[in-house]
Amino acid sequence: MARPQNESYELSDGEKRDLIELIQTGKPLPERYRFLLFEDKREVELVWNGKTREVANVILPFQTLEHVDEPRKEERTQEEMFDLRGRRQEGWTNKLIWGDNKLILSSLRGGGLRREIEEAGGLKLIYFDPPFDVGADFSIDIEVGDETFHKDANLLEQIAYRDTWGRGGDSFLSMFFERLIIMKDLMSMDGTIFVHCDWRLNSAIRLVLDEVFGADRHLNEIQWCYSIGGKGESRFARKHDTILFYSKSDSYFFDGKNPKVVVPRKKGSHMRVLVDEKGNEYQEKTDRRTGKVYRYPVSAGKIPEDYWTDIEQLNREDSERLPFPTQKPERLVERIIAAASENSDLVADFFCGSGTTAAVAEKLGRKWIAADLGKFAIHTTRKRLIQVQRELGAEGKLFRPFEVLNLGRYERQAYLNVSPRLSTNRREATLAIKEKEFRDLILRAYRAQQLEGDSFFHGKLGSRLVVIGPINLPVGRLFVEEVIVECRRIGATQADILAFEFEMGLFPAVLDEARAKGLDLAPKTIPPEVFDKRAVDKGEVRFFDVSYIEATPRFSSDGRSVAVELTDFSVYYSQGVANELVANLRNGKSEVICEQGQLIKINKDKNGVVTREVLTKEWTDWVDYWAVDFNYETRKEIVRFAKRIGEDAKIPGVVVDEGEFLDYEERWTGSYIFENKWQTFRTRKNRELELVTAQHTYEEPGRYVIAVKVIDIFGNDTMTLIPINIS
Repeated sequence: MARPQNESYELSDGEKRDLIELIQTGKPLPERYRFLLFEDKREVELVWNGKTREVANVILPFQTLEHVDEPRKEERTQEEMFDLRGRRQEGWTNKLIWGDNKLILSSLRGGGLRREIEEAGGLKLIYFDPPFDVGADFSIDIEVGDETFHKDANLLEQIAYRDTWGRGGDSFLSMFFERLIIMKDLMSMDGTIFVHCDWRLNSAIRLVLDEVFGADRHLNEIQWCYSIGGKGESRFARKHDTILFYSKSDSYFFDGKNPKVVVPRKKGSHMRVLVDEKGNEYQEKTDRRTGKVYRYPVSAGKIPEDYWTDIEQLNREDSERLPFPTQKPERLVERIIAAASENSDLVADFFCGSGTTAAVAEKLGRKWIAADLGKFAIHTTRKRLIQVQRELGAEGKLFRPFEVLNLGRYERQAYLNVSPRLSTNRREATLAIKEKEFRDLILRAYRAQQLEGDSFFHGKLGSRLVVIGPINLPVGRLFVEEVIVECRRIGATQADILAFEFEMGLFPAVLDEARAKGLDLAPKTIPPEVFDKRAVDKGEVRFFDVSYIEATPRFSSDGRSVAVELTDFSVYYSQGVANELVANLRNGKSEVICEQGQLIKINKDKNGVVTREVLTKEWTDWVDYWAVDFNYETRKEIVRFAKRIGEDAKIPGVVVDEGEFLDYEERWTGSYIFENKWQTFRTRKNRELELVTAQHTYEEPGRYVIAVKVIDIFGNDTMTLIPINIS
């Protein structure tokens, strides 16, 4: 007999015995007990394996990698000093964030940037376009010299896609559900969200959105129809995506009459076209109840319906096309942003890909936050936004500066975070255990043998000793000199130094010094993938040698101005990596590696025959982008560390309990922010790269530090410092 709705119900003795037996034997409870034991007013709910409303609650400080507030600073004449081109808008600085958006969202929600977001009015609009295709190809085309090759997603991206789709739709929904909950909290009360999906999971995604936002907050199910792609042989061709439109509350912004939103009126519709006394075409409609006549000018267009047929997918020849297979056309995102936000509203995209949302938001005068896990996506978006800044500046329009952020070393520190509630002795003991586990994980990823005891070195790989640098600081000259001293003390001649970061400008000079003392030192960068134990267990983690830059200052005759010439950029990977790749490469596959300063594509055909193709003919083929900060040590990197009230210690990764209140304190990291004052980069249309900057004039004599940043064709960045004296 069914229980009457809203009527209290008490379990019978038999039901209690059954429940106790099921719990004791570890068996699942029948679904009906969920509604008998717990009050739940939801009438419809989607359930999947692993569903939980618990969300990420780790708060990490954001590290500022770069600040771009001028699209291109050139030497100007006195007359041009008063030119208003390239004007920047003060106040909010746009954010381009590299990293896992789960940690990014939790750190935005509970961290120091939350106040900035709220002062900017909260997230007024979120465009959410995750990778929803289980079979999608996330590789990209990269141009090297005159050649183009296919690059797979990096390991972090592959792991993320594997976690999302590897266990089926339930893992995707878990990812989606958790992020939605946090995003809703960051949204302004009048905010909206547009979720882009296709036929694979659109029905499930709608139910999840109903649960998070409420079914009454569902405003539209938009069908974006297109003609490109999709074939129908055994079924009708799939020629549309779905965009689900939800609001956070009943009060939300929508401007359907914005010129960026409206579509032309069809003259062949049910309303006939008339011409007024001035010769203007219009259509009219009479309200049958009131008799009121409504007149619609044809030239003004109309608000589109919930099926959009006037915007095509991008084809390979489109001018805005970038090397991203899931890239959406700007017109599509433009319609969404124009309809659901106003000038200076804050727009966000946490799967930004090629940066379409950020680019359109910048053009429409919106503030923006964009994030992505892929380093190449961040680099592509950075170039795209600089180009937008240049275009706006050339047109005399305002643009906003943006900064490139990540969780960087603080994400690594969080790996070793120890509860401050432990006693001092227990904290020290727990930290020592975590540090050892951390080193063991890195050594296992590096496939090195661990060394027991209190040796300065942590492991051994063949005849080479292995030492791991500090987790939260760059390895500098003092650490390398200590390695040299220890090697000479025990008579070792070969050593590998593993570190997440190395001090800028350290190489190649320090390696030459070690070589002069008979030591072969090899610095290796620890990749973020070491934190994924599955990748370590499968032997998928690769350590790479450090690249270095050679740049030369070119002074003017009076010594007051200087230009910088990029003279060399080198990366050297060991032959052992190449041999290992060939051995592990499957038939019919290819891999791109760097060997002795060249980029080489290794192909293994279906019969196992290996061929090698050199892609880089010159060192400049490596360089995709380079930029200069002519006065590097002027802007300190200040981060906001979260701490619990009443604590003195600043905790890099704070795990927040529900309802817990945090305080924030700013602290200088000891580093400086790269102020991007001059840059050149390759685009799809223009493959040329300048190798000498414009002249920069210093107003005062003294010592200055020039920072040079190079980003290679894979999106990896390297920096070096050049100290100069201006007389």
